[in-house]
Amino acid sequence: MTAKARRRVALYLRVSTDGQTTENQRRELEAVAEKAGWNVVTVFEDAGISGAKGRDKRPGFDAMLKAVTRREVDMVAAWSVDRLGRSMPDLVSFLSELHARGADLYLHQQAVDTSTPSGKAMFQMLGVFAEFERAMIQERVKAGLARAKAQGKRLGRPTVGPEIEARIRQLHADGMGVLKVARTLRIGVSAVQRVDTIGR
Repeated sequence: MTAKARRRVALYLRVSTDGQTTENQRRELEAVAEKAGWNVVTVFEDAGISGAKGRDKRPGFDAMLKAVTRREVDMVAAWSVDRLGRSMPDLVSFLSELHARGADLYLHQQAVDTSTPSGKAMFQMLGVFAEFERAMIQERVKAGLARAKAQGKRLGRPTVGPEIEARIRQLHADGMGVLKVARTLRIGVSAVQRVDTIGR
């Protein structure tokens, strides 16, 4: 037997609604495993659970990752990439976790097998695009802040006007506490505290 034929494989099945079934996914993946000579050691399933939900809301997905962490499987096989998650960063993070434990991923619909050179290359490219996406988000945030500043907009928490500041200091001088000052002037406690701190 080859090393590939001895693979311990976990199937991961997921459908988004209770009206759907994972049976077709299971049947197709079991057929692939039989043809490839893989040993399906366990099946994890999340039925009626959206792929957009986090790991803590997907018990099957969580259990599958724990099995990978314990090195109980050599490969995870899923019907399609969207069965695993709904965002590229999440997928790349998942793949990184698999590779850190020496496990591979097989995606039936995309015909991706990360144990092959072409499969590894594709997911390396996914990692590049995920990094690009993060960089673009950061650039958009920076550009937005620079634009707001150029338009004269004050960034950060809004401050109270000089009249209110004077009233806060006067009420403090009269012995009124922070909470009562805030209620009297109908402003936030944090605004009173900021003026009080600046005045010290």
